[in-house]
Amino acid sequence: MTTLVTTAGEFTERWRTPPNLRVGGSLAGTGYDFPPAPDVLDVIRRDEEVRFTILGDEDWSVRMDRTAAFRTAPLEEVLSWSFRLVHFDLSRFYDGLLGGFQQHVMVPWRTQMSGWGFTWQRCAPILFLSTAGVSSTYHNDNSHGLVWQIEGTKTFHSYNDPDKHLSADAAVVSETTGEEPPEHDPADRQSVRMDPGDRLWSHALTPHWVTTESPVAMSVTLAHGGLCHQGRFSDRELALRAYWDRHPEEAWKLDLRNVRY
Repeated sequence: MTTLVTTAGEFTERWRTPPNLRVGGSLAGTGYDFPPAPDVLDVIRRDEEVRFTILGDEDWSVRMDRTAAFRTAPLEEVLSWSFRLVHFDLSRFYDGLLGGFQQHVMVPWRTQMSGWGFTWQRCAPILFLSTAGVSSTYHNDNSHGLVWQIEGTKTFHSYNDPDKHLSADAAVVSETTGEEPPEHDPADRQSVRMDPGDRLWSHALTPHWVTTESPVAMSVTLAHGGLCHQGRFSDRELALRAYWDRHPEEAWKLDLRNVRY
């Protein structure tokens, strides 16, 4: 069973060591109401910074046509397609679609984390939206993420012991990235069903993949790059920083995220 942390003490004790943790709403709850997923999609899909992938069993030419029409096709039609979408810069929508998000979500969360003794190099929200049966890629992120399920249902898959499946050094150079997870014993898997309002702490540099279980699902991840608590990094992040020490020319070429969602 996935551990549920409900106090600041539990969180600061458990944040740096896999497996992933459920985070109680009392620690990460907000009064922010997101617009419905279709409304978010209709705005986000038109933005030049959006990333999306059309999936499904249709002929490749159908997928290509849908890719070309994704931004302008009728919304109801688009919602019937298989696709996954991600946007890494939600600040572009703070004055419109996501008005109040900075004040009611990001500022309180950063203030709380700072009060608990955390520092970071980057703390920013990422939006994910997908349709039924769609899976993300199998990947790891360079950032710790507070995954917040907004609408619909997803299952967040990782491992009880990530080191058994992917070393930190291999994760640093993204050996994990692929469309499907490798074969593994199902008993090794940690699969967390996430319904609206659920929150999960996903550890940096741990392999994972996410499946959509509802007609449409939307989540936001608050991604923390370079996260440190009272001068101490997580063990897996130390591997990343050691790599940067050996390859200083690469340290700031890579953003703190995986762009192949």
